[in-house]
Amino acid sequence: MSEEQRQPAGPDPDALAQQAGRLAERVALLGEYLDPNVLEMRVAELEVEMGAGDFWDDQARAAKVSAEHARLSGRLTEYHALAGDVGDLGELAAMAREEERAGSLTPEFVTEVVDGLDRAENRLFVLEESRLFGGEHDAGDAVVTIQSGEGGTDAQDWAEMLLRMYLRWAETRGMTATVQDRLDGGEAGIKSATFTLAGTNAYGLMSAERGVHRLVRLSPFDSANRRQTSFAAVQVAPLVTDEAVIEIDDKDLRIDTYRASGAGGQHVNKTDSAVRITHLPSGVVVQCQNERSQTQNRATAMSMLRSRLVELELQRREEESARERGESMTIGFGSQIRSYVIHPYAMVKDLRTGHETGNTQAVFDGALDPFMRAELERRAKGLAVVGED
Repeated sequence: MSEEQRQPAGPDPDALAQQAGRLAERVALLGEYLDPNVLEMRVAELEVEMGAGDFWDDQARAAKVSAEHARLSGRLTEYHALAGDVGDLGELAAMAREEERAGSLTPEFVTEVVDGLDRAENRLFVLEESRLFGGEHDAGDAVVTIQSGEGGTDAQDWAEMLLRMYLRWAETRGMTATVQDRLDGGEAGIKSATFTLAGTNAYGLMSAERGVHRLVRLSPFDSANRRQTSFAAVQVAPLVTDEAVIEIDDKDLRIDTYRASGAGGQHVNKTDSAVRITHLPSGVVVQCQNERSQTQNRATAMSMLRSRLVELELQRREEESARERGESMTIGFGSQIRSYVIHPYAMVKDLRTGHETGNTQAVFDGALDPFMRAELERRAKGLAVVGED
């Protein structure tokens, strides 16, 4: 074997061994948080409950228990698998050092170790997120509404850009996003859109996006191509389907039906299948036109309404906690949580955490995990909002 063949490209074995050691330390810290023994006992308790003869008599309770069992057992299985894989990778990294000293280390072996460490890093990142979710609804699904704000057509276009950004993010996370309602703008973009997000910790993750988002760019809708600042608000609620969670009196509802919008021509809905529900005491309005039948749209809209009412209660609690800490929790188009600047420079900056990046296109394509993680970490540590410079 020639000298050139014996020298592998890429990271040296010492660096790989150090990376494997750091991963092992993080896995150990995660194990202290997760406490696999406690998880195993809880999973066993749930399995005993699921094995009872009358388990399915209470459908709502059975669904909750089954969901918790699936979540905890999946987390436990993934932790044990990851811990084993990281241990194996540590041995492979040590073997790479020995083979380098013997002059027999190949590029293929280095690539195998590098790829394994990268995969383990990604898996560990997802598991580490679990310690950031302690809320009642964090593990469940979410209802997300995007509303255009100040800025006219530019704001409506910005709202559609946000919708695309979140749908792309959901795809990269392996989540299912279903658009339930969409109100197009007059010239471009959308006035509003609502979608449901289904996946592990969907609500917990998306709760980091709740607030006003600001875009600064050269307007594509201005003949003079002047700089324009646009705003859009993102509302996030836990998806609530259990009627027992929150009771709604029929006399508090105004229900309207209308013809669902479509792509035009033969695709336009010919019946009044779309449903709009107004909750009179709170003023909350929800609507759904995604389903083909009015009955299905009404059921989905009622679920969305329960979710919004739960969101209002959670928001009230957050505002009370913020007042106790002496913080302002004003929700409006003067209290943006994040700025996206395309002109005169490229920068996306979160005004709560200070996290920023100059790769605006990656963010618009769904690279939101670092921003979400930073905000969730801030909340978990009880840190104050950084604020705008």
